[in-house]
Amino acid sequence: MAERQTGPRRAPDFAARNGWDREFKTYSDFDLPSYVGLSTFQKLPWITEPAELRRRAVDVAVIGAPFDDMVSHRSGARFGPRAIREAQYTSGSINSLQLGIEVFDHVTVVDAGDANIVPANWERGHAMIYRKVREVAETGAVPIVLGGDHSITWPSATAIAEVRHPQRIGIVHFDAHADTAADFFGQLAGHGQPMRRLIESGAVSGRNFVQVGLRGYWPSAETFEWMKAQGLRWHLMTEIEERGAEAVVADAIAEALDGPDAIYLSVDIDVVDPGLAPGTGTPEPGGLLTRELLRAVRQIVGQVTLAGMDIVEVAPPYDWAESTAMIANRVALEAISALAVKRAAGQRVRWEP
Repeated sequence: MAERQTGPRRAPDFAARNGWDREFKTYSDFDLPSYVGLSTFQKLPWITEPAELRRRAVDVAVIGAPFDDMVSHRSGARFGPRAIREAQYTSGSINSLQLGIEVFDHVTVVDAGDANIVPANWERGHAMIYRKVREVAETGAVPIVLGGDHSITWPSATAIAEVRHPQRIGIVHFDAHADTAADFFGQLAGHGQPMRRLIESGAVSGRNFVQVGLRGYWPSAETFEWMKAQGLRWHLMTEIEERGAEAVVADAIAEALDGPDAIYLSVDIDVVDPGLAPGTGTPEPGGLLTRELLRAVRQIVGQVTLAGMDIVEVAPPYDWAESTAMIANRVALEAISALAVKRAAGQRVRWEP
């Protein structure tokens, strides 16, 4: 007669059978593949508290502004910040081949989270963006704001101008459109008016604006007359075609440094030809090549004091293969890499009041 087994039966050790109990190397969240874990920019730490940004002496803080209530054509840019964060395949330390530097060995960069945005309340949205950018800029970190439609430049650049006062900021603005309209069907705060609002409010002087890449069929001659009266300077796409992007950007840098102590860089992704960057609300054929824009960002950030920056109008619903979001992601990385070169050369990157 078989002996009856007493007591609980021992569970089979499947981990041992399958080799899963062996010693395996583990990795930090920062070094894991880009598709694993939280979708922060470059898998960098998510640090939202200003006190912690200040304690860590953060050099650059990436901010999301997921807001597109003020578009005039195709909506969708509210999804831009998340798409830009996710449009990466690298993780851990990065080596800029263009500038020959291990970027994060020289600058401290974090993802400072998003402005507290809800839909269908543009006044609140602009206020939240202004407050978020200001509280980050006050810590000394350089804010890089991921939009969102271009109306976010009004509150974002205003916050930087206030924090830097009495120093002056200028704006270098890459765009297919001037965004200096008086209004849009009576609306003063749309994404086609932020530069006019900045000038009229007194946050930035018209003579400290430089625009690059304008083309197409808007704005009207009347708007250009207003721009001329304010002292704005601009470079049409036709000039870039005739003289080359590098020469035009060199002139834009000289103009941007004519007076201001620091520069706010605003990049509307529609400055790039829509054949390369289709994911945007108001595409305009005939724009910059991706490499021209990335080179321009390196040129500018390498030669001016960068007070802040935004990258706007990425609308993922119209993108394909993440191509537009990838360009925006690399625009931010090129700016950060140029700041790393400056820090490696002993130059100051953070703002110290």
